[in-house]
Amino acid sequence: MNASRAEICVVACAEVWRGDGEILASPMGTVPTIGARLARLTFAPELLLTDGEAMLIADVPAPGRRARVVEGWLPFRRHLALVTGGKRHVMMGASQLDRYGNQNISRIGDARRPDRQLLGVRGAPVNTLNHPVSYWIPRHSPRVLVERVDMVCGVGHDRAAAAGPAATRFHGLRRVVTDLAVLDFETPDRTLRVRSLHPGVTAEEVRAATGFPLDVPADAPRTRPPTAAELRLIREVLDPDGLRDREVRA
Repeated sequence: MNASRAEICVVACAEVWRGDGEILASPMGTVPTIGARLARLTFAPELLLTDGEAMLIADVPAPGRRARVVEGWLPFRRHLALVTGGKRHVMMGASQLDRYGNQNISRIGDARRPDRQLLGVRGAPVNTLNHPVSYWIPRHSPRVLVERVDMVCGVGHDRAAAAGPAATRFHGLRRVVTDLAVLDFETPDRTLRVRSLHPGVTAEEVRAATGFPLDVPADAPRTRPPTAAELRLIREVLDPDGLRDREVRA
């Protein structure tokens, strides 16, 4: 069974939670949400999932559908306790992301007169300094993967190191999943490199779509496709309405 690019991305997002154990998965975006739920149903049964409001859910419905089984209450104060205690792995979006992992979701352009006003800083600094963080970028382009972000919201490796041990103690950027590749920070200077290329994508395509020189190892593997069982779960259980294809089109 041939997997679509969106389905490849779902599996790549699911993989960011592999080995996390009993920790709260906080996916932001349709594909990461399907990915977290796929991980829960397959190789990460201990993952905690929420309904997006104040409940921990025991079953794993498709996005937008109500959970039938609730296993716990997670009001805002308890959610914050998980965040500050490191018991959460969030997959955030990024309007801009630089090579060190500094993320911007607040504004585009000069602070005195921005071209675009975005979400705002939100909880990005606390997320990046207190628990594992990964990023989902559905359109890999030089406008998103930039040489320098216009404003730092999520803290990258260079800024965490400059701030000292208080910032680096629990700082952990794991993966960046895009519609072209999976990237990580496993380099000597903790900058982005390609971990795997999605099937059908070339190193030249990824470099051309990145706004800074990007390390693409000559032996970079292909992102693994879903198994037949995973593909059935994605198509029949987790996303029967095909919402994934609205976020990733290839």
